[in-house]
Amino acid sequence: MATYEAFDQGVEVNGQTVLTIVETAMGRFSEAYQERALQALAAEGITDPDPEEWYPQQTWLDTFETIAEELQPHVLDRLGEQLPEVATWPKDFDTVPEGLQSIDEAYQQNHRGGDIGYYEFEQTEDRTGELTCYNPYPCPFDRGLIRGVARQYASVDAFVFIEETGETCRRDGDDACTYTVYW
Repeated sequence: MATYEAFDQGVEVNGQTVLTIVETAMGRFSEAYQERALQALAAEGITDPDPEEWYPQQTWLDTFETIAEELQPHVLDRLGEQLPEVATWPKDFDTVPEGLQSIDEAYQQNHRGGDIGYYEFEQTEDRTGELTCYNPYPCPFDRGLIRGVARQYASVDAFVFIEETGETCRRDGDDACTYTVYW
């Protein structure tokens, strides 16, 4: 599979997630970016996203691809970075490892209907761990998401650094990327 291709056509994304990213996260960039994201959704058939509805993940991924092509891939990095701040997120913990483990919990809560993929975290040293992202979302989005979560729980003096260290990458058509996270 390649980036932007759902693993299973039956997978759906929660409408609240769609609205949070389009209205809140994109709105933090500019009104023009937010409007372009809404236009990209409308082009995929979602004209008035409802937080109570579920939408095909493939439609959402097609919207992501349009955003990356038209507004530059770094926008996806920044969207991922903001997601833990603006989305409904598990918050019953206070350490970087617990935060990085929570990415999968949040992902599972906001996707349903087949092989949705996963995020798998393993702490490898005191302030280092590996996170495998097995999902169809683009690499810049996941890097931003990982950085945003790690920064949220890292000490004030910590420098959060993420390095792609796996042997596979979605940019090359694989299903997963692995990142080493330092904090």
